[in-house]
Amino acid sequence: MPTDQSPPHSEHPDPVGLVPPVHAVNNSRGVQVGDNNIQHNYSTVRQTPLPAIESVPPVPALSRVPLDAALFVGRSDELDRLDEVLCESGRATVVAVHGLGGVGKSTLAARFAHLHAGRFGFRWWITADSLAAVDAGLADLAETLQPATRTLPVAQRSALGARWLATHEDWLLVLDNVASPRDVAGLLERVRSGTVVITSRQRWGWRTVETVSLDVLAEDEAVVLLARIVRSDWADADLTGAAQLCRELGWLPLAIEQAGAYLAQTRTSPAAYLDLLARFPARMFTATAEGGDAQRTMARVWHVTLDHLTSTPAAGQVLRQLAWFAPDGIPRGLLEGEVGEPELSEALGRLAAYSMITLTGNTAAVHRLVQAVTRTPDPTDPHRQPLDITTARDSTATLLANALLELDPHTPEDWPAYRMVLPHARALLDHATSDTDTTQTSHLLNRLGRYLAGQGDVGTAISYHTRACDSFQRLDGPDHPNTVTSHNNLASAYESAGDLARAIPLFEATLADSERVLGPDHPSTLISRNNLASAYESAGDLTRAIPLLEATLADSERILGPDHPDTLMSRNNLAYACRSAGDLGRAIPLYEATLTDRKRVLGPDHPHTLMSRNNLASAYESAGDLGRAIPLYEATLTDSQRILGPDHPNTLMSRNNLASAYESAGDLGRAIPLYEATLTDRKRVLGPDHPHTLTSRNNLASAYRSADDLGRAIPLYEATLTDSQRILGPDHPNTLTSRNNLASAYWSAGDLGRAIPLYEATLTDSQRILGPDHPHTLMSRNNLASAYWSAGDLGRAIPLYEATLTDSQRILGPDHPTTEIIRSNLDSVRST
Repeated sequence: MPTDQSPPHSEHPDPVGLVPPVHAVNNSRGVQVGDNNIQHNYSTVRQTPLPAIESVPPVPALSRVPLDAALFVGRSDELDRLDEVLCESGRATVVAVHGLGGVGKSTLAARFAHLHAGRFGFRWWITADSLAAVDAGLADLAETLQPATRTLPVAQRSALGARWLATHEDWLLVLDNVASPRDVAGLLERVRSGTVVITSRQRWGWRTVETVSLDVLAEDEAVVLLARIVRSDWADADLTGAAQLCRELGWLPLAIEQAGAYLAQTRTSPAAYLDLLARFPARMFTATAEGGDAQRTMARVWHVTLDHLTSTPAAGQVLRQLAWFAPDGIPRGLLEGEVGEPELSEALGRLAAYSMITLTGNTAAVHRLVQAVTRTPDPTDPHRQPLDITTARDSTATLLANALLELDPHTPEDWPAYRMVLPHARALLDHATSDTDTTQTSHLLNRLGRYLAGQGDVGTAISYHTRACDSFQRLDGPDHPNTVTSHNNLASAYESAGDLARAIPLFEATLADSERVLGPDHPSTLISRNNLASAYESAGDLTRAIPLLEATLADSERILGPDHPDTLMSRNNLAYACRSAGDLGRAIPLYEATLTDRKRVLGPDHPHTLMSRNNLASAYESAGDLGRAIPLYEATLTDSQRILGPDHPNTLMSRNNLASAYESAGDLGRAIPLYEATLTDRKRVLGPDHPHTLTSRNNLASAYRSADDLGRAIPLYEATLTDSQRILGPDHPNTLTSRNNLASAYWSAGDLGRAIPLYEATLTDSQRILGPDHPHTLMSRNNLASAYWSAGDLGRAIPLYEATLTDSQRILGPDHPTTEIIRSNLDSVRST
C-alpha cells in the first residue's frame, strides 16, 4: 500500500499642553559665583533707602503665569504628586519637577498653577535658566507689586522681590527651567513662607527638595494631544497613522506639538510626515509652523543642555555614540573602548544629571528622539558635526563587533553575548546605510547572520549576509577571504530557507573561488566543499553529494586530523547522505563512531553532539529499530531542552522526530499531541513559511491519516503542498514529498481519480529531479503500483511492483525496510 514520505528529520549543523514658554530677559550665563553673589546683593540693598516692600499686599490680579493650555492632556498622576507636597501651614514647600527637555515640565507647572489658583493669593512665574534670569524675575516681581521701584538697579529690585516673598505667605512661585540647583540655592535659603515649584532638566543635586520625575506621555494621551492640535486648525483631518507617528516621536510632548502644528498648517497626513522625517530628518527636526518658536524645536531643545556640558568633553562624544544603540538597556560595558575610565563614568553621570539619559548601575537608556537628533548631522551645530557623527557610528560598529570576537554563534554559552548585542546591532544597521558600512560592520553582519540562522530567523540572516557580501566586495574586492567567506555564509542561509536554486550555484562559485584564492587544502575550502555536498544532498542529488563528501572527509582527516570538529562534521554529513540513499549499513556505523568521537572531543552537551545523537536515533528509526531509536530520541529531547532551551530550532526538531518515532511505533496517542504542539511552536518561533514549519504540517497530516482522520489530514496536506510550491518551488524534494503524501491521502479516501494522476506526475518528477535510483523515487513507484492495484489494474500494478522490488533489492538491499514493504505489497497482489 502507499507509504508516506517525510522530509529528512535531521538537519545539517552548521503634553501635557501647549504653554508658550516665558523667556528670560538676559540669557547669558556669565560666571556662577554661588550664594555669595546673592548675599552681596542684599548687603548692597541695605545701604540704599528702599520702600517698605514688606507692607505691600499681594494683588491676585497682578499674578503672572503663562496661559493655561487648552490642549492639556494626561498627567493626572504627576499633578496628584504635586498636590501631595503642597505647602502646609507655617512652612514652605519646594518641589522640583525634572525630566528631559521637551517632556512638558513647564506645561505641567502652569497647569498646576491654574488648577490651584484658589489656594494662593499670588502666583508668579520666573524663567530661571541662569542667575541673571532669576535676578531679573525677582526684580520684575518687585516692580510689578510696587511700581515706584522701577528706577532702582536690578540688583536692588531683585533683593526687594526676594524680601517680599520672605515676608508674605500663600504665594506660589514657579522657577522654570533652572539650569542648576546652585542657581536658586541662595533664594531658597531666604524664602521659606510659600510654595516653590521648580522645573529643571537636572535630575540630581536637590538635597532636601521634594522631586517629581516627568516622563513622556502615555501612548493614548500622545495620540489625543496630536489630534487636538491638528483639529484645532484642521477640523476634518484624517489622522490615520497618528499612533505610529507618536510612537516614532517617542511620545515626547514637544515633538508632538511641533509635528501637530506642521500637519495642521501644511495639511500633511501622519504617514506623509513620517516619510518626510525619514528622508529629510535635519529639516524636519527644525521645521516650525508659522509663528512657531524656532528655539523650541526638536533640533534645538537639547542644544542648551549640551552647551552646559562642554566642560565635560567626553559627554558629547558618549551621547553621539549612544545615538547609534537601541534606546533602552544599553550595557555600560559595551561603551568602553573609545572613551576610557574615569572619563566614561563622568560623562554618563553628567548626561544623566541633565536628564539626557537614564542610568542604572549596569545600563543606560536614551530617548529615541534624542538619538535621532543626535545622529543627524548639522554643520551649524557644534554638537552635531558630520565628522563627529560618522566617527561615533563607526566606533559603535567596532564596539559591537569586538563584543562578539572569538565567540561561537552555535555555542549556547556564547548566546547571552549575542542576545545582548543583537538589539543594539539592529538599531545601528537600521540607521546606517549599507554604503557607509566598514569592515567591522561587515564582520558584525556575518556573525549575527550565522547566529540568527542557527536560531531559525533565516529571513534576517539572509538580509545580513547579503549586506555583508556587498560591503566586503566593495571594501576588499571579490577575491579577499572575507568576501569568499561571506558568500559561503549567504549560501548556507539560502539552504536553511530551502532556497536550493540560489544556494547551490552560490556554493559552487564559492568553492571555485576558495580553491583559486586559498588553495584546495585550506580549511575554508574544505568547509566550502562540505557545504556544497550537503546542498546537493538536500536537493536529492546523491550521485554528486556522496563522492564529494567522501573526498572531503578524506582530505579533512589528512589536513586537519581525525578529531578536528570540521572532520567530525564531514563524517556526520557523509553518514547523513548514506542514510538518504538508503544505505543504513554504512550510515549507522558512521553515525555511531561520530557520536562517540564528538562526546570525547566536544563533550556530551555540545550542540553538535546532540545533533549526532538525533541523527543516530533517526537512522535506527529508518532501520525499524524503534527499541533503540525512541529512548535515544527521548534522552536527546530532554538534553536539548536543558542545553539549548525549549524554543531552539534543534529542540523543536528533536520533538518532531520523537513524535515521528511514536508514530512509527503506532503510538498515535503520544505522536499526535506532540506533533500539534511542535507545529504551534514552530509557527511562533520560526514563522508559518519556514521549511521546518512546513515539515511539521506535513507530519501532522500524516499522523491524522494514520489515525484514519482524513477530514483533517487531506485539507492539511493540500494547504501544505500549496505552500511548499510557493515557498520551496515545485521541484524541491520536500514539495515532491508533499505531493506524494497528498496522493496517498486521496488513495486512503478511495478517490483514485485524484490519487493516480498525482502519483504519476510525482513519479515523473522524482525520476527527473532525484534520479531513478533514489529511495524516494522507489517509494513513488511502489505507491503508484498500489494505486493501480486498488483500481483493479493488475496489468500495470504487478509489473511495476516487480521492477520496483528488483531495483530496491539492488539499491537498498534485500533486508531494507523499504524493500520489505514493496515485497509485502507484491505478495499481497499475487495472492489476490
